[in-house]
Parts: sequence; structure tokens; C-alpha cells
Amino acid sequence: MRISGVSIPEGKRIDIALTYLYGIGRGNVYEVLQKAEVDPAKRVKTLSEEEQKRIQKALETHKIEGDLRAEVTEVIKRLKETGSYRGMRHIRNLPARGQRTRSNARTKRGKRVTIGAIKKEVATKMGLDTKAETPTKTSDQGGKK
Repeated sequence: MRISGVSIPEGKRIDIALTYLYGIGRGNVYEVLQKAEVDPAKRVKTLSEEEQKRIQKALETHKIEGDLRAEVTEVIKRLKETGSYRGMRHIRNLPARGQRTRSNARTKRGKRVTIGAIKKEVATKMGLDTKAETPTKTSDQGGKK
């Protein structure tokens, strides 16, 4: 069974299988099935053609897949353009809903990058001259003659 270009797994219960659609979750799947008058415990492979059509008709009232993704992208773009706090968090690739970033937020920020001391081998590969950066002592610094 395919809905909006997404293949629904055949062996799963219909209430679980419909959550493979973007925009349909565990909360609103029962609303869709109740509107379509389909038993949530039924398997996808046992659905009749008429039941499949009723489910697709019930899903027409919800924004799913491409339409919903486009709307979410549009909202984020608007937030960025207006310069709101949430928009700035999206621009900087940080969490936008108040989560802490000191110890977590690895999903949003990506892999850890160590800042600080660099090994000599890595510095030479990066093109950094380690000897040129260290200041040299001169004989004029604070000594008696």
C-alpha cells in the first residue's frame, strides 16, 4: 500500500504503519482510523480495497508529506528573515526551544570539535608553523647590564 509516495509496511498493524507518513503520529492516527471506520488492530495486508480508499480519503483532511514539509520550511525561512530569536537559533544551528547546550545538543550541533592544543603532526598537516608562533627571548628584557 502506498500513500503520498510512501510505502506502508505490509506486515504491521495499520495504526503503527500509518505513522510512517510524515505528519501522522501516534496521537492523530486513531482520529484518521475512526473517521475511515477501520479497526486499528487490523494488519495492512488484510485491508480491503474499500478500506484503503476510506483511509486515503480520511488522510486528505490532514497535511502530510510534501505539503507539510514545505510549510515547515517556509515557517523557518520566515523566522530567519525576520531575525527573531528562534530564527537566529536556526541560523546558528542551535536548539530553538530552550534546551541546554553546554553538555548536550549533539544531534543539532554535530560531532564534537576539540578546541585548544594541537599536536605538532596535525599542525604541520594544516600548514601551521609551530616554531614561528612561539616568541623568542631577547637580552633587553628587564635584565641589568
